[in-house]
Formats: sequence, C-alpha cells, structure tokens
Amino acid sequence: MNYETLPNAEVIHKTVDALAGRGIKAIFVNDRVEAMEKVKSLIPKGASVMNGSSRTLEEIEFVDYLKSGNHGWKNLHEEILAEKDPLKQASLRKQAVLSDYYLGSVHAVAETGQLVIASNSGSQLPHVAFTSPNLIFVVGAQKIAPNLEMAMQRVREYVLPLEDQRMKDVGMGGSAISKLLIFEREPAFMERNVYVIFVNEKLGF
Repeated sequence: MNYETLPNAEVIHKTVDALAGRGIKAIFVNDRVEAMEKVKSLIPKGASVMNGSSRTLEEIEFVDYLKSGNHGWKNLHEEILAEKDPLKQASLRKQAVLSDYYLGSVHAVAETGQLVIASNSGSQLPHVAFTSPNLIFVVGAQKIAPNLEMAMQRVREYVLPLEDQRMKDVGMGGSAISKLLIFEREPAFMERNVYVIFVNEKLGF
C-alpha cells in the first residue's frame, strides 16, 4: 500500500465529519504556509506552549518560529532545554504536561475518526490524553487511512521503519513502539479543545 498518496476531497471531507462527531475540530488548509498561520491564530499571547518532537512541525517552520521568540507565548520547551541541572530539568518536564497548549502531529488518522499516536518514551502522551486543555495536531493529509486497522498498519509498516532509521542516523540507536495511543474521542465534559489541521501536502512520516 502507498502510504504517501494524498487523498481526494471526498475522503478528506468524510474524515473531517467523522472527527467532528468525536468531539475533534478538524480544519483543512491548502499548504504548510496556511497551516502555520492557522496555528498562530489559535494560540493567544501569554499562553504556555509545549510541543513534541515532530517532523511536521519542523516542516511548517513552527519549531523555528517558536525558537525565534516573536510570538508572545511562554515556551516551555525552551525553558526545559535551558536548565542544565538534571533534577531541575526533570521537574520542569513534569510541570510542562500542564501547558495551556500542546502541539504535535499524529501518525495516522482513520476515515472513521480515530487518531493513532505511537511513542517510544511516552513523554507526549499525558498532554494528549488528559493534561493540556488545548491540543493542536498538524497532519499531512497522506496520513489518512480507510479505517482503524489500516491506520495501525500504517504506523507499524511505514512510520516505525522510517523513525527507527532517523534515530539511528542521529546516533540514538533506533526506535520502537513502546506505547500506542488510540484517540477515540474527546468527551464534552472535559471542556478541552482538540484541533486537527489537515494540510494538503505530504508532511512528516
């Protein structure tokens, strides 16, 4: 199966509707420039922001923009990296799960509305599952799969080998799927905002 093909408009609309039915606000944009502008519009000045490691966020230039400091947000990732004391840095990482906004991507989206996120460390999962009141996922539309089974297959057959090679290339010894989150829905009583920004470009794995 080709995991890099962009779906047609009918598939995207079907997926957007399915996500809406699960309490997730899906937005479709034409390219990475529009995606970045949408992200900026969603996060108010003064908000604390944490982000996970993401090729997609790098490709839309969110990571560079966050590092620039030209946004008025509280960059929790920067504060963690600036702390050189290991114990204090570990404490900041734990505190960062309470960020106002968490940004990342997902590894697959089923047309039926489930999001699939694989992780080795699991560091991003507390934000996603519970702690951050606002989630923003930027997702290349090629990550849409026909159903949950195919979405899981995409993660194991396509995403993991690429991520494993990427980690080896930077001297980190490879990767593995140690934790796997299937995001079925966001219940209204949680009062959280969950956004998926679909980009009509191949982004990330």
